[in-house]
This record gives sequence, C-alpha cells and structure tokens, in this order.
Amino acid sequence: MADLKITLTKSLIGEKPKTRATVRGLGLRRMHQTVTQKDNDVTRGMIRRVAHLVTVEEEK
Repeated sequence: MADLKITLTKSLIGEKPKTRATVRGLGLRRMHQTVTQKDNDVTRGMIRRVAHLVTVEEEK
C-alpha cells in the first residue's frame, strides 16, 4: 500500500469550521507543511473534502 504526501497550499482563513477540522485531522497545521498519510478510503475522503486547499503526491 502506497503513502500520500499531502501539502497545505492555501490558507484556512475564511473556511468553515468543518473544513478546518478536516485539515487538522489530516495532520496539517501550517501553510506549506507536508505530512505523509496512508493511502486508504478515509484519507482519500478527507482529501476530497479539502481538495481546493491541498496538493497530493503519491509515494511508493
């Protein structure tokens, strides 16, 4: 199973509390911070919800 590199590329200013909580749930706190998460359905769903704020790369 591959991992995903997720980077917060846009600010959370003006975003709804649920969106902020989703980004926080992914482990992101600051702009341009990158985290590695397992590639599973839960993570993919969270990424889909905040796709306009993050960039995702697949790691092998």
